[in-house]
Amino acid sequence: MQGYCKWMDGLSRLGKIIFCIWILDIFWAVYRIGRAIAKKNWLHLCLAILWVIFAGFLGWLLDLICILLFNHICWFQKD
Repeated sequence: MQGYCKWMDGLSRLGKIIFCIWILDIFWAVYRIGRAIAKKNWLHLCLAILWVIFAGFLGWLLDLICILLFNHICWFQKD
């Protein structure tokens, strides 16, 4: 899972924006879950699962705005 997270982090800004498209945002959801598992952070894991369930309608838009402004998705962990 760490390889997947590194790959997503290493994408160009355009690649990250493409993965923010409404249906493709599931890749960022998997990224959030993978990062939480890799860091062994159970709170972030629960929040990542809730993000998948409840933020599907607006989460992609938040991700898109954050990538355009900060080049990273809307999430707690950046490192």
